[in-house]
Amino acid sequence: MVVWTLICIAAWYSVVSDLGTHLGFVMPPEGQQPYDLSYFLLWGNLWFYAFFLLCIALFCGTWHVRAWDNPWKLWSIWGSAFIIFVTFFGVQISVVINNWRRPFGDTLQNALAKQANVTVGDFYGLMLTFVQIVFLSMFVSILTDFFTSHYIFRWRTAMNNFYMSKWEKLRHIEGASQRVQEDTMRFSTVLEGLGISLINSVMTLIVFLPILLALSTYVTELPIIGKIPHSLFWLALFWSIFGTVLLAVAGIKLPGLNFKNQRVEAAYRKELVYGEDHADRAQPATVNELFANVRRNYFRIYFHYLYFNVARYFYLQADVLFVTFMLVPTIVAGVITYGIYQQISTAFGQVSNSFQYLVNSWTTIIELLSIHKRLKTFEAAIYDEPLPSIDQTYLDREAGVIHADG
Repeated sequence: MVVWTLICIAAWYSVVSDLGTHLGFVMPPEGQQPYDLSYFLLWGNLWFYAFFLLCIALFCGTWHVRAWDNPWKLWSIWGSAFIIFVTFFGVQISVVINNWRRPFGDTLQNALAKQANVTVGDFYGLMLTFVQIVFLSMFVSILTDFFTSHYIFRWRTAMNNFYMSKWEKLRHIEGASQRVQEDTMRFSTVLEGLGISLINSVMTLIVFLPILLALSTYVTELPIIGKIPHSLFWLALFWSIFGTVLLAVAGIKLPGLNFKNQRVEAAYRKELVYGEDHADRAQPATVNELFANVRRNYFRIYFHYLYFNVARYFYLQADVLFVTFMLVPTIVAGVITYGIYQQISTAFGQVSNSFQYLVNSWTTIIELLSIHKRLKTFEAAIYDEPLPSIDQTYLDREAGVIHADG
């Protein structure tokens, strides 16, 4: 899917977009695009919708045939396509809202400065337009959330059915019941948020990058750097890469610690469960040792999250002022209006946040990586592969306890 997506994006920017222009499917220039619902009926947008749906139909149709005997093909293939399309449409709604910011900001500026004949009707008209856009946005968001919830539960159901069909091989694994019940639930839930965010980030880049490039023409120069072509794009790229590298380095140890935390918690919980039915289990010495492992790992996590949060919150606070700091020479020169500033700030934020996907999702990604490690360890038993050392350690400990008990 990733390869096909890259091919389709390359085809759009290299051939298909220009072909649409030659055929008369033209988008108005930046600053002249409508800021109401008529935006979705522009010829350029209709041309893109047709190309987008054709790409989805080709990909999904091919995999539908190849996976003809897969019971989950409708949800997995066509459900994914539907989520991608409604996510893209939601991003386009953000574009309309961004277009609306210019006339509203300029009208507000003119009214406050008393430089133009602004009437009450002008404001109410703009606010009514905004209400129409927001109601459409609400409908799309509610529809997406409802469908995605069902989609994710089907994914969990598929995982659950697969593991239960292999239960005889899996039942002896440490915490097997927890992995089938809790880890599949957590995996699907976490992936719901991360997956939608990733799709939204990619779609936002596709839609907002051309807008940001067009808005770069208003920027006269940057502090220290001076004037460079496509300045807003390069700023968004630099700032996002800086934040991603910063947090990736600061949080490099966290996935392993979270994975180990699940293991020590599972070992402690299992011993307590055995202690409910067997008087010779959950003895004070054993319980104290297991809980000491839990305590030690939590304290290590707290320490590593300490400096990770220092880096994370420093970056997020600096992000609030970054674009305004870079626009100070342009603002002082008086070459942009308040409405254009609003557009630049919003577009830069959209592109920057998309580039910052890893920054915004890093703690959740850490959780997903730890769950993924547990499930991959779980599946090693299905394919008769050697278990990771941490699982072998806990199995050896369990065997030793059983042997000591006779």
